[in-house]
Amino acid sequence: MAGANLIYGPGMLESGITFDFAQLVLDNEFAGMIKQTVRGFIVDDESLAVDVIKSVGPSKDFLAQDHTLKHMRDHSRPELIDRSGIEMWRASGATDSYQRALEKTREILQTHQPEPLPEKVQTEMHSIITETEEELGDYGDLLKIVD
Repeated sequence: MAGANLIYGPGMLESGITFDFAQLVLDNEFAGMIKQTVRGFIVDDESLAVDVIKSVGPSKDFLAQDHTLKHMRDHSRPELIDRSGIEMWRASGATDSYQRALEKTREILQTHQPEPLPEKVQTEMHSIITETEEELGDYGDLLKIVD
């Protein structure tokens, strides 16, 4: 909220020495929640729900209200963070967030088919690589320098 606009190190552990795909999936969820918070929230009569609060009254059930159902996904839609009660959590396998992220990671790696880059982008990238290799040599030459 102070104006930072950089999220650094998704998937990294041990100061970047280790990379973990499941941690990347978790960090992606966290980053989405942060981005939503930074965008801000609409504050108006509809979002404040003053009329609903007055009609329901104190210490009553707001979950059964149409307004709640209509707006319940406006603020956060975590896929891996489980906010259910302990009995429901146990009944659904009692997995932690990391286990759910690991499962999601495996699903992504097995099924995801990325859209090809537009031809113009591929051509530009190839041009940049070719130009760099001509200027610096190919990757193999760079490895020889390091040795």
